[in-house]
Amino acid sequence: MPTQDKPRSDSGEWEPTASEEEVLDAVAKHSPAATSEVADEIGLTRQGADARLRRLHDTGAVEKKKIAASLVWFLE
Repeated sequence: MPTQDKPRSDSGEWEPTASEEEVLDAVAKHSPAATSEVADEIGLTRQGADARLRRLHDTGAVEKKKIAASLVWFLE
């Protein structure tokens, strides 16, 4: 979907193309999940998935752990 076709909120921010539930389901399915696995599962770029996962981490919905050079995500 071209950027100009993506929906925006009333405040002008991009609307998420995957729900929070879809992101959490992808983490649960691949746990511990690499960012790229979550991105592939829900159809986002790796950067988009990373931003969503970090916001979910900030709210306590997911946990993260660095393993070697990789960051993985999991549910508590």
